[in-house]
Amino acid sequence: MVSIDLGRISSPPSLPCLTGGTTMHEPEFLHGAGVRPGALLHHRDHHRDVARHRATRPTVTAVIPTLNEADNLRWLLPRLSGVDEVIVVDGESADGTADVARRLRPDAVVISQPPAGKGAAMRAGFQAATSDVIVAIDADGSMDPREIDAFVALICCGFDVVKGSRYCVGGGSDDLTLLRRAGNLWLTRLANVLYRVRWTDLCYGYIALRRSVVDRLGLAADGFEIETELCVNAVTTGLRIAELPSHELDRRSGVSKLNAGRDGLRVLRTMIRGRRGPANRARPRPRTALAPERAALEQVLEEARG
Repeated sequence: MVSIDLGRISSPPSLPCLTGGTTMHEPEFLHGAGVRPGALLHHRDHHRDVARHRATRPTVTAVIPTLNEADNLRWLLPRLSGVDEVIVVDGESADGTADVARRLRPDAVVISQPPAGKGAAMRAGFQAATSDVIVAIDADGSMDPREIDAFVALICCGFDVVKGSRYCVGGGSDDLTLLRRAGNLWLTRLANVLYRVRWTDLCYGYIALRRSVVDRLGLAADGFEIETELCVNAVTTGLRIAELPSHELDRRSGVSKLNAGRDGLRVLRTMIRGRRGPANRARPRPRTALAPERAALEQVLEEARG
């Protein structure tokens, strides 16, 4: 099942969402693709959509941020045969990650830059991409490359951004710790209050987007908060967003660079700043403008106490 949020699309037919007891909407362009009004889009339907759009399939770039992921790339890169372009943005790895990428994928674009963070790497990859659609995928093997077709199918149906969810029906995770699960739950609930959306999974980086919207997103984050910044800026700029199920696998080797406490705070700050929208970020605002954010946070905390 796919939960869909269309932001500012006006008066579309209702689409029931089974993940949160809420109602999303389906766009008019889905009707032209042969989807009947009010129909739920199940995971198996994505593969039928892929076949339907195969003749006009857009070109796809996979952007892969890396830092000492040589062993994991040996698993991932051979499984990316369905994409047209691979961009590996490497943070000066010491384990030969860049060399492995060039050997396994001679046509890959390998960008080497100082290890400023996942966000800096993704932004560099987005700017270097030349395909119609960009898919951000982690190097550690936790994101199944076979799901890329499902993301691209929804882009073909008219969405600008498609984000994976481990909590939609059909999704899941073999990797989430209890702490990360709890933190993601509360950050997702806060995002839903602040941005009036019905997301089920905020802190997950399996995302596809049209290359044509990259500049509109105004991305500036350097760390893991880039995933949140991308999603909230998509809302504030009126882009069409879909959320679909994804199953997160265990990291194949190595240790995650995510720090739940530090990166969770950065996600929180990103959500609050994002209320201004990327186009207005440089404009000074009085401190009283933070009152709605405080009220939203208090509402979430009050619900938690209840």
